[in-house]
Amino acid sequence: MSPRAGEASAAHPGAAGRRRAGTGEDFWQYRNYNAEDGSTRIDWRRSARGDRLFVRETELETARSFLFWIDPSPGFHWRSSPTTSTKADRAAILFMAFASQLARAGERCGALGGPRNPVNGQRAPMRMAEDLWGLEGASAFPKPNKDPATVLIASDFYTPLEDWRSRLTELAGRNRYGALLAIADPAEAEYPFEGRVRFSLPGAKTSRLIGRAENIRSDYLERFNQRRQDLSDIAAELGWRLITHKTNDAPSPVLAQLNALVLEAAN
Repeated sequence: MSPRAGEASAAHPGAAGRRRAGTGEDFWQYRNYNAEDGSTRIDWRRSARGDRLFVRETELETARSFLFWIDPSPGFHWRSSPTTSTKADRAAILFMAFASQLARAGERCGALGGPRNPVNGQRAPMRMAEDLWGLEGASAFPKPNKDPATVLIASDFYTPLEDWRSRLTELAGRNRYGALLAIADPAEAEYPFEGRVRFSLPGAKTSRLIGRAENIRSDYLERFNQRRQDLSDIAAELGWRLITHKTNDAPSPVLAQLNALVLEAAN
């Protein structure tokens, strides 16, 4: 078990609930075929109408899909202290814990922009994590998924707000339910700096020296909190939700809010 998987297991508070209607024998819906299904599950009559393969599901076996994405930018891999996780590592731990709950409930998990379709089963969380790790070198935000899903985006959301509005609006056009997990380092959220401090962006060559860092604390925190409010407004406009978290916080409140999203999508 990887260190991230171990921490995710420790964070796991229990299984997520899922409503199942009907007897499980009546036809419920078609979905796109993936390699894990096996050829015997293909509905050849429906598939013959186009160039894609479809699987016919019954009510009880119909699972929803959850797609995860973690910001691969250098800033999201930053931490202010060796005693705290990076923002990206904390996102991975939270998503692994949540995906484990979803897998226990029979839901499908996958990586947004990943090379493989979401799947269910015991291996689904680790498979999702593998695909997320494979995206760590990507520079572009992934294209929207083809099939509807619940989408979970983890970032610090420090890049231009209008870029995020454009990306998320396109995603929400395909996916009714979603959540933005805004993760901050304690130093970013609390600004403990005093005296002479040199600031630089992770991955950037330039820096800025502030003679008395405490003098800009109130302005910094005002802008930080305004960004969070702007993100909350965007999420509300899309019908999604914003979840905020610091890397030194307990994981359970985030997982509780993600479970609330599962119940919302089930109604």
